[in-house]
Amino acid sequence: MDRLGDALRDELSRLGPDAGIAEIVAVWPGAVGDAIARNAWPARVSREGILHVSTSGASWTFELTQLAGEILERLRAKLGDQTPAGLRFAVGRVPAQAADPAALAPKPPLQPTAAETAAAQALAATIEHEELREIVARAARASLAKGRGDRPF
Repeated sequence: MDRLGDALRDELSRLGPDAGIAEIVAVWPGAVGDAIARNAWPARVSREGILHVSTSGASWTFELTQLAGEILERLRAKLGDQTPAGLRFAVGRVPAQAADPAALAPKPPLQPTAAETAAAQALAATIEHEELREIVARAARASLAKGRGDRPF
């Protein structure tokens, strides 16, 4: 019975959501470099073992299709037996600044200024329910601070 369980687990991992995409994503920036990683990102692995890569535009799709053999070799150097059977590029969603994990780290919330706090209190002042009034004032403070425009979103 153990052998059947092992075989089933192996087959499910090959075909399911764990079909090597996590390993590919982990090595992708190092294998392709920052410029490509900012404009192309692994999307999924098909049942046939083809890695589908989303690109930020048609020109990237064209260029990377031309470089597919070289990219596959770079992936093979990092992944060994887990290397996809092939690559397919298409325009799609690419995570913002995918190659820079620090850029994806959560930013601390902005602290509202005294003027923003006063404006938020004025907006919520007509609400009779005390708890609701405080919730609205807190949301207004956060919105006003975020709308300040002194940091990119």
